[in-house]
Amino acid sequence: MSSTPIHSAPDSPMARQTLALAGVFQAAAVVDEMARTGQADERAWSTLIRATVDTDPESFEAIYGGHPNHLRQGLEVLEAVVGRKQANPVVLRYGFSLLMLMNKLRNNSEMMGTLGSKLTRIQGQADHFGDTHENVVASLGELYQETLSTFKYRIVVQGEPSLLQQRMMPERVRAALLAGVRFGLLWHQQGGRRWKLVFQRSAMKRALDQINRQ
Repeated sequence: MSSTPIHSAPDSPMARQTLALAGVFQAAAVVDEMARTGQADERAWSTLIRATVDTDPESFEAIYGGHPNHLRQGLEVLEAVVGRKQANPVVLRYGFSLLMLMNKLRNNSEMMGTLGSKLTRIQGQADHFGDTHENVVASLGELYQETLSTFKYRIVVQGEPSLLQQRMMPERVRAALLAGVRFGLLWHQQGGRRWKLVFQRSAMKRALDQINRQ
């Protein structure tokens, strides 16, 4: 992803859950940015897309590009949450909605299979064109529309209507949402649960401090 050297992820389950959860809230922040301004932080955006198209990462760290700074935007959201500071309520709503979608997906084995097989094909497309090429983004957006957006529970994105209607913007937003669900699955695989966000706030704060010292 960049010339930044690989930093080993902390061994503690909470630290790994925190990194994965940062990916969820980074997706939420990127969706909000694009919907309001038409732009997104390039490093944050490319980290999300690459994490989604890499269906067989060589390590936990490889999922987010080898360095926690690639998840900086999401980590900053979590730091505000655990520090009980002002956090963008729209970003928080998107983030928790992505976790809700992730749980619905986990209970739908057929959809999980469809996502897995189609993401493998999209990875081949990314190998040919490049991870963030608009053909890849369009495929990711279409995959989200065909799968996750068919649940009765949907994420309604708020923003500037003229921006949301721009060429490729719907696909970009859907691709970012798909990435958020991908990180949500990673969070769950690492032991993340909704109740922990309430009862283990101090443990997450310690994990964030550990990550920030890397």
